[in-house]
Amino acid sequence: MNPSPAPTAPADAALVRMRGVARRRWRLAGALTIAMMTIYFGFLSLVAWSPELLGREITPGLSLGILLGALVIVSAWLLTWAYVRWTNAVYDPMVAEQRAELRASRRAAE
Repeated sequence: MNPSPAPTAPADAALVRMRGVARRRWRLAGALTIAMMTIYFGFLSLVAWSPELLGREITPGLSLGILLGALVIVSAWLLTWAYVRWTNAVYDPMVAEQRAELRASRRAAE
C-alpha cells in the first residue's frame, strides 16, 4: 500500500475551496431548517394558543386550521425542492470540480 503523497500547494488550495463549498451547503441547510421550524412551530403555537382562530371556516367544510396545516406540508415540499434544486445546480458541480482539481494535484505530486 502506497502512503498518501504529501499535500501540495494546489491540493491545499483545493481543500480550502472544498471546505468553503461545504460551508455554503451547511449555511443553506441551516437557513432552510430554521425556516421550516418557524413555520411548523408557528402553526403549533396557533393550535395551542388560538384554537378559535383556526376553527374559523373559510368556506363550508374548510377551516383556517386545515388550510394552514396543508400549507405547512406544502412548505416542507417547497423547501425540500429548493434545497435539491440548489444542490443539483450549484453544489454538486462545485464538488465535482473541486474533486477533479484535488485528484489532478495529487497525481501531479506523485
